[in-house]
Amino acid sequence: MVVFFTSITSNYLPKARVLAESVKRHHPDGHFMLLLSDVPPAGFDIEREPFDSLVTADQLGIADFRRWAFMHSVVELCTAVKGPAFKWLLETRGADKVFYLDPDMVVFAPLTPLVERLDTSSVLLTPHLCEPETTPDAVIDNEICSLKHGVFNLGFLAVRNSSEGRRFADWWAQRLLDHCYDDIPGGIFTDQRWVDLAPCFFEDLAVIRDASYNVATWNLTQRTVTGSLRSGLMVNGQPLRLYHYSGFDSGAQELMLKKYAASSEALWAIRDWYIAECTRHGQHELGKLPSIYTVYANGERIGQDERLLYRLRGDLRDAFPDPYVCDSVNHSYYHWYRAEQAPGNAARPPELAGRELHETREALNRILQSRSWRLAQKIAAVARALRLS
Repeated sequence: MVVFFTSITSNYLPKARVLAESVKRHHPDGHFMLLLSDVPPAGFDIEREPFDSLVTADQLGIADFRRWAFMHSVVELCTAVKGPAFKWLLETRGADKVFYLDPDMVVFAPLTPLVERLDTSSVLLTPHLCEPETTPDAVIDNEICSLKHGVFNLGFLAVRNSSEGRRFADWWAQRLLDHCYDDIPGGIFTDQRWVDLAPCFFEDLAVIRDASYNVATWNLTQRTVTGSLRSGLMVNGQPLRLYHYSGFDSGAQELMLKKYAASSEALWAIRDWYIAECTRHGQHELGKLPSIYTVYANGERIGQDERLLYRLRGDLRDAFPDPYVCDSVNHSYYHWYRAEQAPGNAARPPELAGRELHETREALNRILQSRSWRLAQKIAAVARALRLS
C-alpha cells in the first residue's frame, strides 16, 4: 500500500483539500491520510472529503500528548508529529511506501518515478537547491537561507517499509519528539535541520536532484516553468510534477515570485489557479480558525513565552501535567503564570515550594530581552518572510 499524507491544523484544510485532489487525480489507488493536530471544523465529513482517512495527532501514541503539545507552536507541532506519523504508518499500519507532502504543495504530474525509486532506496529527499547560485542576492536568499533552515526541504519526504526505512523513521521520530523547535540560534529549525545528518547515518538513501520535484521560489533561478494547466506544465523541458507554494499566506511567495520569475506567465497563472482552488475549498471561512492547541481551555491565546517557560521547567510540567486546563485557580498553569508574572508577586503552587521562582522569571527575561536573542529572532523572521519551509 502506498500512503500519502499531510500534517495540518484546521485552518489549512482548504490547502490540504487542493493537495489531496491533485494526488488522487494522478494516483487514484494511493491512500491519502489527513493528519490533524486539531479538531475537525464544524460540518467536516470524511465521506465528502478528498481524504481516505483522518488521524488526529493524539492518536499516534505520543506519551503525555497534551503536555508535549503545549511546548510547541503550531508550526513546531505540525512538523513534530511527522516523524511519529511515519513510524506509526510503517510499523502499526503496515504501509509499504509512505510519502509526506506539505499541505501547500500540488501534484501536477504523476509521482510514479518516485514510487518506483523507493524499490531501490529506503529514503528519498529533495534538496532546496540542485545548482549553485550565481548572483549575490540569490546566494543570500537561497544558499544562506538553506544553511540556516536545512539543506533538504522537508515539504517532501518518502520512506519505504524496509529495515533501513524503519531505522530512519525511528531516529527522526525520536529527534522530533525531543527537539522539534524553531531555534535557529540553537542549531535547529523544526524538523529540517535534523535531516541534514541523514546522509551521514543512512546508506540506503537517495537525494533526488530532479528539477521537476519541489519546485518553489527558492530554486526558480535555476528552473524555468513553461506551458499551462491545459497543455501541461514543464520545468526545464520535463513535466512539472510537484510544485510548492511555500510562504503563500505570509506574502513571501508573491514577493519572491516577483523577484525571480516576474515574467513567467505559467507561474503567475498557476498562482491565480491556486488562489481560486483554495477559495473554492473554504479559505475565507476556515483560513483563520485557531487550533485548539493555540489556546487555553478558556479560549485565551497561549503566548510563546508561556510555552518556552513550560518547556524549560520540568517542575512546572510535573505540577501542571495538562497545562491547557484552567478551571482551578490553585491548580492551573494559566493562573499560576499570571500570578507569578504580577509585579512583586512570587506566587507558586505547593508542588513548587522551595524554588525561587523570581530567579527563573529573571533568567527567562534575560534570554528574551538580550540583544543576541532579539537579533537572532529578527534574522529568523526575515528569513522566514523570504522563504517559509
